[in-house]
Amino acid sequence: KLYPTWQKWLRDHQPPLLVVWGRYDPSFTVAGAEAYQKDVPQAEIHILDAGHFALDDKSDEIIRLTRAFLDKQQLK
Repeated sequence: KLYPTWQKWLRDHQPPLLVVWGRYDPSFTVAGAEAYQKDVPQAEIHILDAGHFALDDKSDEIIRLTRAFLDKQQLK
């Protein structure tokens, strides 16, 4: 019930969106990350060689991606 509401909000507002996902997450598939682009075509999607706890496994890479994303937002 909440997903359709969330998806509509994304479609209506088109926020800057960074999605960082673990390729080997057993709970959430890569298709779940890619689905964000259906609602926000400009979404920046990164699939990392990590599992469900990508922040634990790939913190340096996630920090780099987040900083780069935020830097781009400041330029707009």
